[in-house]
Order: sequence, then structure tokens, then C-alpha cells
Amino acid sequence: MIDTILSHSVGTATVLSVLQTALTPAFLLVALGSMLNLFTGRLTRIIDRARDREGRYEDTEGAEHDRLVYELRMLERRMTVTGRAIWFGVAAAMVVCVMIGMLFLIGLARLELAIAIAGTFLLALVLMASALGCFMFEVHLSTRVLHVRAEYLEYEEKTKRRRRR
Repeated sequence: MIDTILSHSVGTATVLSVLQTALTPAFLLVALGSMLNLFTGRLTRIIDRARDREGRYEDTEGAEHDRLVYELRMLERRMTVTGRAIWFGVAAAMVVCVMIGMLFLIGLARLELAIAIAGTFLLALVLMASALGCFMFEVHLSTRVLHVRAEYLEYEEKTKRRRRR
């Protein structure tokens, strides 16, 4: 393959054309990098919250202890799901890098890789969608467990105040 690349005289115009073609999937890498930044930030927050809750484990009893254990279990589940989102995001980025490499081979060696490039692009999109699906599920898990307890919302007091007016 190297011989094929070297045997063709590659001009500046060809290299510029190849770079322009390879630039489009590079934007997908930027998006994936932003997603991974979001996912790792989210994972950090989940880990911090789990450590905080673990510190309170010995100090709780009864219903409060049961709520704490439930939250710790949900935090563990959220860490797993977020880890999967990160895995899918990194895998998508790696596939995009392979696709960019194939685009260079097409342009510089005049290889016919159209089907392979289409396949890698679709694979990258499936992996990216899987990462986003994991993230959506993690958000669902977080909103399911993190509710403000009714006694802190003072619903009964507000109702009493309204009746007094």
C-alpha cells in the first residue's frame, strides 16, 4: 500500500482536497470530545456524591438508612451506565479516526474504499447514538432517585397559610 501511495505523484491540490474531505469527520470528533467531557464531568459528580453518602452510612438508621442504601445502589448503577456512555463515545471517536485515515488513503493512493467508509461512518453514528442513549438513561436514573422529601417542601404549611388568608 505504501508503494501505491509513493508511486502516484501527489500534488498540493490533491493533498488540499484530501484535507478538506477529511475535515468534515473531524467536526464529529469535536462533538464526541465535548460529549466525553460532559460524561466524565457527570461521572465525577456521581463519584463525589457516592463518597459523601458512604460517609453517612454508619450515622443513619431506619427509613433514613433505607433511603441512603437505595441512593447508594442507584449511584452505583449510574456510575456503570455513565461508564458505558464513555466507552461508546471513545469507541465512536476511534472509528472516526479510522474513517479519516481511510479518507486519506482514498485521496492519496486512489484506493476504492467507499463502502468501508460508509460502514465506518454508520458504525460511528451507532456508537455515538449508544453513548447518548446511555446518557439519557443515566439522567432518567438520577431524576428517579433525587427527589426533595415532602417535609422539606412545606406543602401542608402553604396550604394552611392560604386558608388563613
